[in-house]
Amino acid sequence: MTRTARGITMAGMLLAAAGFARLGVWQLSRLHQRQAENRIMVAARAAPPVTLGPDSRHADTLAQYRVVAEGTYDPAHELVIRGAVLEGTPGVRLVTPLLLSDSGPAVLVDRGFLPAPDAVTVDTRGARQPGHVTVRGIALPFERGPGGPVTSAGRTTWRRLNLAELGAHSPYPLLPIYIQQMPDSSLPPFPRQLEPAPIDDGPHLNYAIQWFLFASLAVGFAFLVVGRTRVGER
Repeated sequence: MTRTARGITMAGMLLAAAGFARLGVWQLSRLHQRQAENRIMVAARAAPPVTLGPDSRHADTLAQYRVVAEGTYDPAHELVIRGAVLEGTPGVRLVTPLLLSDSGPAVLVDRGFLPAPDAVTVDTRGARQPGHVTVRGIALPFERGPGGPVTSAGRTTWRRLNLAELGAHSPYPLLPIYIQQMPDSSLPPFPRQLEPAPIDDGPHLNYAIQWFLFASLAVGFAFLVVGRTRVGER
């Protein structure tokens, strides 16, 4: 290897090491940010339940709070969220508008998981709950990303809960949060209610360690391999 090639290789490896280290620092920053968000979420879930009503204001500030809502389900505008998987079983999520008054507004309730072999086709008639109901769960923000309806063989399914797209198809106003219904032994076994996602630090620490390891390997290669090659050529 020529002196020029060695210099270029050494500079490239050190530059790569600096980039890897910077990514590690970024992941640590993401970790600290997530830990701060987690503290807010823990405090919200520990707070007393909030009752939602037709005149609920600032509902968008209730994300991660426990909530209680009373009303009647509107099965005519029920939503099937395709592509769900639970413990290796394909299925869908069943989301039903809960009318907080006769003319709205409504809050969407993620009532849980229904198995479906193709993760699309499901008969929801057996899951209907007529009459006045009380729903308890966790208020969650709407999901990001496109999630418009897809109709196939006369069945309409959705990819995700996107408020803008859902609002365009709703005959009444929707609250800016939805409820993930909590498991309750008094409810039918299906849809199967799910526990809210655990509050954890995510993968950021592992990613940071990986990036710092890559940086160390790059520095080690630069000095132990490229540098040793230079010494051996003298």
